Amino acid sequence: MKEKRSLENGMRDSRFPPSLFFVYLVVLLLMSGMHTGILVGMGQLRWNGFVQTAVPILYWSAVAVGLTLFTRRQVKKTYEEPMHKLAEATKKVAEGDFSIYIAPLHTVEKMDYLDKMLLDFNKMVEELGSIETLKTDFFSNVSHEIKTPLAIIQNNAELLCMENLTEQQQAYADTIFQASQRLADLISNILKLNKLEKQAITPVLEPYDLCEQLAQCAVNYEPAWEKRGLEFEADLEDYAEISADPALMELVWNNLLSNAIKFTEPGGKITLTESSDEKTIRVSVQDTGCGMTEETKKHIFEKFYQGDTSHSTEGNGLGLALALRVLQLSGFQMEVASEPGKGSTFTVWIPKAEREEGAENEGTGGEF
Repeated sequence: MKEKRSLENGMRDSRFPPSLFFVYLVVLLLMSGMHTGILVGMGQLRWNGFVQTAVPILYWSAVAVGLTLFTRRQVKKTYEEPMHKLAEATKKVAEGDFSIYIAPLHTVEKMDYLDKMLLDFNKMVEELGSIETLKTDFFSNVSHEIKTPLAIIQNNAELLCMENLTEQQQAYADTIFQASQRLADLISNILKLNKLEKQAITPVLEPYDLCEQLAQCAVNYEPAWEKRGLEFEADLEDYAEISADPALMELVWNNLLSNAIKFTEPGGKITLTESSDEKTIRVSVQDTGCGMTEETKKHIFEKFYQGDTSHSTEGNGLGLALALRVLQLSGFQMEVASEPGKGSTFTVWIPKAEREEGAENEGTGGEF
């Protein structure tokens, strides 16, 4: 029944054509005939017994090696190479790349079930890409529409906080203002992430002092860590030049520092470290907070994912997704090390800015 249905659809059931088995049969029959000829010839020539034993063994060893290599080549070409391509494409789709396309192995007239599977895979990826685009456009359009009424709510809530209100009224006004501020931050992050994913924002690379930027970001969070009673330690070099977009990289450091503060209990410690070697600059933000399980670490860069729901009111789950996208566009890497109850360490690896020899000579003897 299956064979009939496949024939009706014009699709082959097997990836190995019948001609291949005919080739095997003919080759083996020829080899057997040659074996018989060799035995007869050696008998007529009256070779000694050792030679008459060794020659057939060597002959069939060569035949076995040849058939094995030929079979291996056919299996690799027929199954392994297409499956490796499919596995690599599946991995990229799982990472969010919906631009993948795998070309069928045969034309329409010679298609088999593997070609059909590749075509179905391409169709699935296309549908997933359409859904992702629709979702992204929806978030973007809704976010734009919400911005104006939200600004009105936020401004009026701020004005209410300035009036002479009772303690209860003041609490209500503060709640409205804080909630509108959180919503404004969420919308801002959604729009930034959408632009980064669509590459509507292109990093404008320029050389600048990373250490100065890190120090400024840390100072900006001083009221936050003091309010929570945290110890903050920074170990930075005097100067480290990188080639990147300063505004986008500031988003990365702000997200890492705010997360460290948010997930560290009062009395804990946050350490900001920057070091470098000849080729790479390493920046790490370490905290002594609640840490993460292995399962949580697998999802922390997903949009809107929040592993620790006890802090969900302090964020929107977009910060790390935003930071990772900035680093990807900049060609940088980030690693995460964490254990439950032992804190987390986020490490960013940045290649050192390549400077022309002439520029280095110009800078010799000068001051930054």
